[in-house]
Formats: sequence, structure tokens, C-alpha cells
Amino acid sequence: MTQETLRELLARVHERLSQPGSVDGEARELLGTVMRDIERALGRRTQLESLAVQFEADHPQLAELLRRIIDALGKAGI
Repeated sequence: MTQETLRELLARVHERLSQPGSVDGEARELLGTVMRDIERALGRRTQLESLAVQFEADHPQLAELLRRIIDALGKAGI
């Protein structure tokens, strides 16, 4: 699922929550908290992706070594 799709789904949830009688106050508050947490995580992911691109541009050889290590760990089930 892309970030854009996730953001669209969050917007739809927000829209439904704004309708009267959709959920009780406690559920609305809980869902609002979850939505804010997801939105913050998406923001962090965007920032992390930007930092990763910058790191790779600044240190291409080290970035390649790290990718190979990550791939090996994944193949080892770690």
C-alpha cells in the first residue's frame, strides 16, 4: 500500500468520524489518537527515506555494503 493510498484512507476515516452518530465519544477519541500516530509515522518515514537517499549519495560504497548485509540477514531469517 502506498503512502498516498494510506493518507486517502485516513481522510475517509476522518470524514466518517465527523458524521454525527458514527461512533461514541470514547471510540472517536481512540480512533483519533490512532490516526494521529499513523500520520506521524508516515511523516517519519518520509524523513527517513530522504535521509537514506542523502546517505547513499554521500557514501555509495558504504550504502552498498549495508544493503548486502541487510540482504544476507534477510536470507538468514534475521
